[in-house]
Amino acid sequence: MTVPETVFEGQELPEHICGPIDRTILALFAGASHDHVKLHIDSDFAKGAGMDDVFAHGMLVMAYLGQFLTRWRPQQNIRKWSTRFVAITPVHATIHCRGRIAEIIEQDGERLARVKLGAWTDKDVQTVDGEALVALG
Repeated sequence: MTVPETVFEGQELPEHICGPIDRTILALFAGASHDHVKLHIDSDFAKGAGMDDVFAHGMLVMAYLGQFLTRWRPQQNIRKWSTRFVAITPVHATIHCRGRIAEIIEQDGERLARVKLGAWTDKDVQTVDGEALVALG
């Protein structure tokens, strides 16, 4: 018999670490997503636009956050998920996806966790901020 996981408000979820993000990852993601914006794959172009170098696609970091959530609960348990980009994720950064259960609620007969989540670089710069509503059953 499997003992159910104890879930409580304020609980920190297991961190999910991805990276470092290198140029190969950016090129592969550009191909897979059909997002070939030169700021993500062409260093000369990025520098010409005033950036230090290329930087990660925001949707790549969101994909890492999706992995973070689905490692904690199955995809079918995610009821709502919203994010906003708050900073650029530089090339060579390692991403730390973190979350905390902000609240446990009952909605439509279902027990749900409201999870505050985000992504931070290895230099502790938050690049994505978000929230998810996840079924606990």
